Amino acid sequence: MKDAKHHKGKGRACSQYGVRAKKALGQHFLKDDTIAERITSALTDYTLLKKYLPGNSIPILEIGPGTGVLTKYLLADPKINLEVAEVDDESVAFLKETFHALKDIEKKDFLTIPVDDLFGGPENSFAIIGNFPYNISSQIFFKILDYRERIPVTVCMLQKEVAERLASPPGHKAYGILSVLLQAWYDIEYLFTVEPEAFLPPPKVRSAVIRVTRNSRTSLGCNEALFKSVIKGCFLQRRKTIRNSIKPIAGNDNIKKLDGKYLDRRPEQLSVEEFAELTNSVEELSKK
Repeated sequence: MKDAKHHKGKGRACSQYGVRAKKALGQHFLKDDTIAERITSALTDYTLLKKYLPGNSIPILEIGPGTGVLTKYLLADPKINLEVAEVDDESVAFLKETFHALKDIEKKDFLTIPVDDLFGGPENSFAIIGNFPYNISSQIFFKILDYRERIPVTVCMLQKEVAERLASPPGHKAYGILSVLLQAWYDIEYLFTVEPEAFLPPPKVRSAVIRVTRNSRTSLGCNEALFKSVIKGCFLQRRKTIRNSIKPIAGNDNIKKLDGKYLDRRPEQLSVEEFAELTNSVEELSKK
């Protein structure tokens, strides 16, 4: 590969291998090969990967490959069937020129591509890996949730604050909407922290790598759409008790009829199971 170049142009005034980091895309190119290898190993050396993807060919989608710092390690494993989703034209051109083993690279946005078309259709599962753009990492996870029966394992790097939020258990300040929704269906491991100096250009925040693995839950035991509404309603007013934050959903007149064991608590104190119970209580009131 070419040495990293530094030149002025649209976007950021620096580049890696001639690919300019663009602020609008939230690009910060990982330049530390040791960290890149640790990230890929967290997925490819993981024993549960074989449990969920037991075939001879392991389908993996890399989101935001950029200049291929993870891609080169993934392609080195002959068992991996790799597809990439990249929205930057310069990165797509670089990947085409550098990694001939990649099949039919074209510009793809994970947030908009039809997931059912990947890896042979909706009956086939696949893993995800990537250094997620900080500005859309939450949106990526919401889409992963929509396809949770197809995506059993994800290893990714994202902003440290977001990683801590996703992995945070009930009772912690960082615990929030996406924490509950993701932990309902996945186990989340905070693997390690990455300092800004590992990137070009260095971000103003620290980063972290997490591993997200599908848990054994097959049902929430409640109305899933209402479950989401209850969680979002409660956390949008997280400083208030459940008694006050649930009023717009349950109705003022129904608050006294709800299970009192949750009403004086705040949303960050409730587990997935307790939110499911609260959801059932709200639904029962609406039926009456």
